[in-house]
Amino acid sequence: MSQFKNEVIHLQAHIKTLRLGGAALVLVALMLGVGWWQAPRNLTIHNPPDLRSGSSRPWWQVPPESVYAFTFYIFQQLNRWPTDGEVDYPRNVQALSAYLTSSCRAFLQQDYESRRSSGELRQRVRGVYEIPGRGYGDDPLIRVKSISDQDWIVTLDLTVDEYFGTEQVKRALVRYPIKVLRLDIDAERNPFGLALDCYDGVPQKLSLSSIDQGDAP
Repeated sequence: MSQFKNEVIHLQAHIKTLRLGGAALVLVALMLGVGWWQAPRNLTIHNPPDLRSGSSRPWWQVPPESVYAFTFYIFQQLNRWPTDGEVDYPRNVQALSAYLTSSCRAFLQQDYESRRSSGELRQRVRGVYEIPGRGYGDDPLIRVKSISDQDWIVTLDLTVDEYFGTEQVKRALVRYPIKVLRLDIDAERNPFGLALDCYDGVPQKLSLSSIDQGDAP
């Protein structure tokens, strides 16, 4: 009789152990489910434009070539006035607001008001493009200066063309020092995770002689 009772007690203890183990597995599964639910659904990985050579870096690190490409692309779109600068300029600022810091948007709004009051926008057509031989690949160490993992200074050497109707009223060679910040707060509107913080100083006019001599920023 005592042997039978011992067997029953042993089985009950084993069942209790199995129940505790099952409860622990359920708890672990719940924790894994919560972790999976909270994991980011999208990761932005910056690959260098030239994929002929390999690249190895942490996924969160932004390479300088990506910073330069982003800066030039957004700045060019910002300064593209296809029909009328008085309409196109503020529209560009609004359309690209996710790629600009709040202080940069305020600066550009003030710049727009100043240009409009001085008559520099009405019926103006504008575009900017890289000066040949002055892109990132020609001197990468000069074009992008890394301040930290979160901010950079990008130097753009651009040609600025402006037209009033069919007449060209401006062609200038200009060096723009532009601040860029990491601003990874809205992947839906800004998948790059970067933002322009406007100028890191006064843009400088370049001369044809300095371009021919290959002056350094």
